[in-house]
Amino acid sequence: MPSATIKLFLVHGDPKRLRTAELSNWTGKAVSGPRTEFDSVLAREESDKSGIYFLTGTDSETGKPAIYIGEAECVRDRVKNHNDKDFWNQVTFFVSKDENLTKAHIRYLEGQLLALAKTAGRAVVANTQGSGSKLPESDRGEMEVFLEKINQLLPVLGIDLLVPMAGSTTPDAPTSKLLYCEIKGLKATGFRSANGFLVQKGSEAVASERPSSEKWPWTRNLRQKLKDDGVLTANDDRLLFTRDIEFGSPSAAAAVIHGGHANGLTAWKDASGKPLKELEVV
Repeated sequence: MPSATIKLFLVHGDPKRLRTAELSNWTGKAVSGPRTEFDSVLAREESDKSGIYFLTGTDSETGKPAIYIGEAECVRDRVKNHNDKDFWNQVTFFVSKDENLTKAHIRYLEGQLLALAKTAGRAVVANTQGSGSKLPESDRGEMEVFLEKINQLLPVLGIDLLVPMAGSTTPDAPTSKLLYCEIKGLKATGFRSANGFLVQKGSEAVASERPSSEKWPWTRNLRQKLKDDGVLTANDDRLLFTRDIEFGSPSAAAAVIHGGHANGLTAWKDASGKPLKELEVV
């Protein structure tokens, strides 16, 4: 993405409350706020326009982040109909200041954003299906730019659920950045990412937990969650990562691979055997 200057306005001075966001040289505008300020968010004049909206929160059944992405010719009227959904605790919407977003435009954006959310795999997508829309080539080009700007602003507003996993857009990290975690003849590969540490598809992990997992049960619980989600699957006498997956830290990634508590700064090493702890010394 190109560099950008963001204008973030905190209506009440609190970054968790009602706020607006704009990008320099862009006709779009975002409005976001918690469910506790639902009326204030929808009382703004921007909500009377056509646009794209996001409802974000936590899925009650899985405990995972959840997101609903919708389009509306009048954001205020459409969003009011979602009060019966109890999962969401934040509403965010995007409109155009020059009022050039047509029904076809917002349907196109909705379809593209839903596809991004599903591909990212960071959240349960609450939509049953998206409408989508075909556009003339010139309009499609304009909406791709609008889409790019939305994706720049969403993480700033606390919504990173559409951000692709690091490594999912490119097959591999640069060879110089790859790290290896080995145990009992098994090997995992990964690298530092913006959100923590990414373990690559095809990496291996031990099949059973260490006794230390009784003392630190979060490791066992996380491994079970990854099994339930299909990220870790049994393969002979080991577990296999079926896709790229990000962890909050190198130690969390190493613990899953080792089946128990592990220090990621020493467990992860480069091709020459130098541990991450030494690689990151400034």
